[in-house]
Amino acid sequence: MSAQHLNHRTQALAESLGVLAALITLWWAASHGQWVSKVFLPTPEATLGSLVQGLRQGELANFTAATVERMVLGWGLACALGMALGALIGISATARAWVQPTLEFIRPLPASAVMPLAISVFGLSNGMVLAVVAFGAMWPVLLATVHGFAHVHVRLKEVAQALQLSPLAVITKIGLPNALPDMLSGMRLSMTVALIVAVVGEMLASQPGLGQAILLAARSFHASDLFAGIVLLGAIGYASNSALGLAERKLLRWQHP
Repeated sequence: MSAQHLNHRTQALAESLGVLAALITLWWAASHGQWVSKVFLPTPEATLGSLVQGLRQGELANFTAATVERMVLGWGLACALGMALGALIGISATARAWVQPTLEFIRPLPASAVMPLAISVFGLSNGMVLAVVAFGAMWPVLLATVHGFAHVHVRLKEVAQALQLSPLAVITKIGLPNALPDMLSGMRLSMTVALIVAVVGEMLASQPGLGQAILLAARSFHASDLFAGIVLLGAIGYASNSALGLAERKLLRWQHP
C-alpha cells in the first residue's frame, strides 16, 4: 500500500469520525437543551447506559444474537437461490425472455406485503421470518447474477463454442468470473435488506430479537432502550457491510493489480 493511498484512507477515516462526532454533539445538545422531550429523545449518556446494562444482563445480547442469526441464515438462503436461478437465467437468452416479465412483476413486491401470505403458510414462527427474509433479500443477488452472466463478452462466448465447453464449464470457467463483481455487489445490498426484513418480521411475528425489543421499548416509552436497539442495528449493519466489503476486495484483487 502506497503512502499516498494510506494518507488518503487516514484522511477519509478522520473525516468520517468528524461527521459522527458532530452528529453526536448535535444529539447531545438537542436532548440536554430540551429541543425535543426526553420521553422521545434520550440523552447519549442514557442510551449508552441502557446499551451497557442490556448487554451485561444478557437479554439485549440474546436479542442481538437472534437477529444476527436470522439475518445471516436468510441471507445465505437468498444468496444460494439468487445465484442458482440467476446463473440459469443469465446463460440462456430464451429463459430470460420467458422469465423476465414474471421476475419484473414479482420483484417490486415489498417483503412486508408478502408476510400475511407467509404467516398463512408457516404461521407466526421463526420459519416464516426466515422465508420472508430470503424472499426479500434474494432479488439483489438474483438480478446482479443475471446481469453478470448475460453480459459475458462475445469473444469469450466464441472461445467457449470453439472449445466445445459443457454448460457447467461455461458457468464455472467463463460466466462466474465475469459475473463475480456484480454478484458480490448484489450480496452486499442483499445483506442490508436481510437485516431490515428480519427486524420487521420480528416485530410482526413476535419473535425474540432486536425488532421485538425495539417495538416493546417504543410501546412502553423507554426511549433509551429504543435508541440502544437502534444503535445496535446500525452497528450490525456497519460491521456486516465492512466484512463483505473486505471480502469483496480480497476476491477481486485481480482486478486491481
